[in-house]
Amino acid sequence: MSRRGWGLFAMMSVIWGIPYLLIKVAVDEVSVPVLVFARTAVGAAVLLPLALYGGRLRGILRHRRPLAAFAVIEIIVPWWLLSDAERHLTSSMTGLLIAASPIIAVIVERLTGGTERLSPLRWAGLATGFAGVAVLAGPELSGGSVWATAEVLLAAACYAVAPIIAARRLRDVPSLPMTAVCLGLAVLVYTPPAIATWPDALPSGRALAALAGLALVCTALAFIVFFALIREVGASRALVFTYVNPAVAVTAGVVLLGEPLTAPTVMAFALILGGSVLATASRSTGGSAAAPAPAEGSADLSDLPGRSR
Repeated sequence: MSRRGWGLFAMMSVIWGIPYLLIKVAVDEVSVPVLVFARTAVGAAVLLPLALYGGRLRGILRHRRPLAAFAVIEIIVPWWLLSDAERHLTSSMTGLLIAASPIIAVIVERLTGGTERLSPLRWAGLATGFAGVAVLAGPELSGGSVWATAEVLLAAACYAVAPIIAARRLRDVPSLPMTAVCLGLAVLVYTPPAIATWPDALPSGRALAALAGLALVCTALAFIVFFALIREVGASRALVFTYVNPAVAVTAGVVLLGEPLTAPTVMAFALILGGSVLATASRSTGGSAAAPAPAEGSADLSDLPGRSR
């Protein structure tokens, strides 16, 4: 991989590893609708002009139904769930639970008509990953954070389903205009509740900085860098950074927010990461969700496990 490729890879590992930290900071002072509105509005404002350039949005309305479904499952619902859950959970735990999304994706693909066979190795990966989720979520379920934990796991399920929609129904839609349109749809959905819950007083500088980071870095810049990374190193290599994100999320939470780093957390991280690698190993190119060759300037989203947002 080139030096530029490594640089983009490192950027993505950090950029999509820190949203959980920033959400945790922001959600203490603003409502969930305001938080998600800020992210989507700025992201759309940056990406829509880029998508309009060269007529890239031409013909995209032909795909309006799967686009709407993708926007709901990839952005509108999970961003709400994650933000609401972090009012009760640590950012590091949220990041680790989301890391289970590629494991869930394997099961969803199988249950929705996928033809790819699961080898014993991949079954072992599924079992290992779910054991990690159990180690991590068990104490929370007994400690009163049942709904918050369920919200994160539902978000992980959303991130597992959305790429399947992209692979089966949006294969011919370049990812930049697709992302821009989906962010724009999210803005329309979140504008009324954001207005209704707009803060009476200006949030602190800390919260405003977190919102700015989420919108500019973790949303707008993230997608631009992501597309550049795919053009530089290809889709398969580009997706490896998603396995680094949980480590960044845990490190950021522990170092910057003083969240506890316990033995069960370390064990859960090892089990979930190991399970994800095994469960997604040696994917056949013949399955119904197999990755298409990415077009120039577009990203292949079919195998992307749980993008952070």
